[in-house]
Amino acid sequence: MSNNLDNGKLGLSADEVLTTTRSVRKRLDLTRPVEREVLMECIDIAHQAPTGSNMQGWRWLFIDDPVKKKALADMYRANYYPYVNDPNRPKRDAQGERIVDSSMHLAGILEEVPVLLIPLIAGRLDAGTPTFGQASAWGSLLPAV
Repeated sequence: MSNNLDNGKLGLSADEVLTTTRSVRKRLDLTRPVEREVLMECIDIAHQAPTGSNMQGWRWLFIDDPVKKKALADMYRANYYPYVNDPNRPKRDAQGERIVDSSMHLAGILEEVPVLLIPLIAGRLDAGTPTFGQASAWGSLLPAV
């Protein structure tokens, strides 16, 4: 096997990546810039995801402005903290607690992430959109995310 570290590749098969990679929220390098080419490569890969009727009705918004990232992080936390701290939520097992701890860490540093990617759906899902329509729209976006 050649040394793929020289060209930025790890030399892992798709199976190895999918079966060994977990959340890395606590290991993010917040000081490392993300090149536009890398972001566009991610979008190119996302475009291979299946979508309902093969429509690809999604769009992508990159946010790297510090003021906008802070505003988005504040909005996220305003919804996340009440959800995660709800005393009526079921008790979590040990792994569940580690996941919560990791997600709390991300919530605390979200505005420091170099680039936030916001997935968007073309069109609107107004109040009253039938459940099937909502499921189709979100179900078409999530595989690409």
